[in-house]
Amino acid sequence: MRPDFPTDFNSILERINQIDPVAYGKSRNYLNGAVTYLSPYVSRGVISTRQILETILSKGYKVREIESFVKELCWRDYFQRVGQHKELDLDVRFPQLGVANHGVPIAVLEGQTGIEAIDKAVQSLYDTGYMHNHARMYTASVVCNVAKSYWKNPSQWMYYHLLDGDWSSNACSWQWVAASNSSKKYFANQENINKYAHTTQLNTYLDISYDKLETMEVPFELSSIREFAASTVLPDVEPVQLKPDVPTFVYNYYNLDPLWHKDEPGNRILLLEPSHFSAYPISPKCLDFVLRLSHNIPRLQVYVGSYQSLIEQCADAPLYFKEHPLNNGYRGIEEPRDWIAPDVNGYFPSFIGFWKQVEKRLR
Repeated sequence: MRPDFPTDFNSILERINQIDPVAYGKSRNYLNGAVTYLSPYVSRGVISTRQILETILSKGYKVREIESFVKELCWRDYFQRVGQHKELDLDVRFPQLGVANHGVPIAVLEGQTGIEAIDKAVQSLYDTGYMHNHARMYTASVVCNVAKSYWKNPSQWMYYHLLDGDWSSNACSWQWVAASNSSKKYFANQENINKYAHTTQLNTYLDISYDKLETMEVPFELSSIREFAASTVLPDVEPVQLKPDVPTFVYNYYNLDPLWHKDEPGNRILLLEPSHFSAYPISPKCLDFVLRLSHNIPRLQVYVGSYQSLIEQCADAPLYFKEHPLNNGYRGIEEPRDWIAPDVNGYFPSFIGFWKQVEKRLR
């Protein structure tokens, strides 16, 4: 099924209501499983993990009945917490071992790896801005652990195209696969991929046992490497008109919450910082998605420029913004994200330690 991502708020809320968390838990690892397709809206801050969980629990489900679903929501919160305490552009826990290059296999960039499930997933990424989480793991494993590419540049490639691109989740996940954020590299052989992708491929370079897969030389199909490079062309916009003596609410790529301070007077600014998108470029598809989502916020004005220059235009009026690890240089009144367990903070080296603390709060 080709995923679609409507941008009007009512359709997004209806998508939450349609979730079957039991079916999700049973089938989420399969590429055609009952996933929610909510991740782009969570990453863009339109809805929150807590909002989703409260909606599901209000229908009478118990956490123990839908633990798999709840854990996946908590993984997103966990990666955000990691991003608050670690420099995610660097190896989080350990140096990645066995690195042979710092680019991306051309076969991956062109969706011509010879692994049907991966090639189909890459094409879906280009067409829709979405890739199933298991397909992301397969792709990252082939890139980092089979082609022996350092995780950073490939993760930038995927982030560029993902509608749900979140640097914390993306960087931490790639590092988890590459064992710079985990204790062991993640490998998937052809048998595993066939099972969860419903393919029947044989005799590929992945169609071997795990012990051989972990020690094999880089296959010829993955030997040509290219560094991924991209830029984001931000829109030309009219100068913003700021009302004096009222607060300014600053939205950005990670906060497009239509309910945030909804009924309060103030200036509403979608900040698109050139420096941010230079460091973390996104595709035209992702930028268009953000601009369409922004239509859910009445009287929102788009500002292309630095946060500092926006401050200067706001004079002495307060500026409000929501916390995010990439809010570099933000000053003003920081408000928390809508965490599932707000008091479970700090750095946890592994998800299981974080989950144990969150689980106590959900009992």
